[in-house]
Amino acid sequence: MPAGGRLSRIGQRGGLQCRAVKPAPFEYHAPESVADVASLLAEHGDDAKPLAGGQSLVPMLAMRLTRFEHIVDLNRVGELFGVESGNGGVRIGAMTRQAAVEADAMVAERVPLLHLAAPHIGHFQIRNRGTIGGSVAHADPASEFPAVMLALDGTAEVASSSSVREVPAAEFFESTFMTAMAPDELLVALRFSSWEQPAGFAFDEIARRSGDFALAGAAVGIGADDQGRINRAAVGMLGVGPTPLRAASVEAALMGLSAAEADPAEIGRLAADDMDPIGDVHASAEYRLRAGSTLVGRVLAAALSQVQKEAGLG
Repeated sequence: MPAGGRLSRIGQRGGLQCRAVKPAPFEYHAPESVADVASLLAEHGDDAKPLAGGQSLVPMLAMRLTRFEHIVDLNRVGELFGVESGNGGVRIGAMTRQAAVEADAMVAERVPLLHLAAPHIGHFQIRNRGTIGGSVAHADPASEFPAVMLALDGTAEVASSSSVREVPAAEFFESTFMTAMAPDELLVALRFSSWEQPAGFAFDEIARRSGDFALAGAAVGIGADDQGRINRAAVGMLGVGPTPLRAASVEAALMGLSAAEADPAEIGRLAADDMDPIGDVHASAEYRLRAGSTLVGRVLAAALSQVQKEAGLG
């Protein structure tokens, strides 16, 4: 924690410089099971906040942008760590570090879009501490993993003291920094289904500097039959709306086309129909709209090229 009064670079990404302060007082809890976490959240409700990697929460506490009476540290809850096979895909514990997701061979093989997106998250120091569950639960519209989760129709496993439920990604992200989880619920794991071959995946984003939050980004998955005709399309977008978004217009335009004949630049421009960007000090809404559409086309071209190779047509 930076000492009070020093100028420090704090925040999940570069570009945030301010005079650090100390967080408001809070009671610290270090449970060792999901059941104990759920019990604490049920007891303290809105006054409690789970601490995962801390890459977003700790700077916000230090700058007193938020405060909680109780901080519930998840780092001793072994149940929340790890990647395992299940139901034709993978189940990733919410406390699995972003660096571990990036390096995991099973993730790279079965959910390659997660593997491709991970290196774009901040810097390696951030990924060494940041967690996949923390990123998804924080629900920043410019974050990479939420957009991938939405594109791939992932599922959030959420637990409380009374129940465990699964929330589809399409229902999970409600608004900026807001999810479908209740104050007494904890994100336990994320589930992703594997795609059948041939399939192509690509991810890219635009940022002012490496490690900064994305001004716009795209996560694309394309599935095809053995003749290279597209039978599945998933396009997730980040940084161009109040939540991660699906480019439904692009997905619909791709279905049934030959991967070799589809025009990614032309189809990518349709993504603007599904964006809802805002302007801020980093970029105008108009810039995000143009840049996002161009980026979707660029990422789409890479995924189409890969699926053609997988189908033996490229």
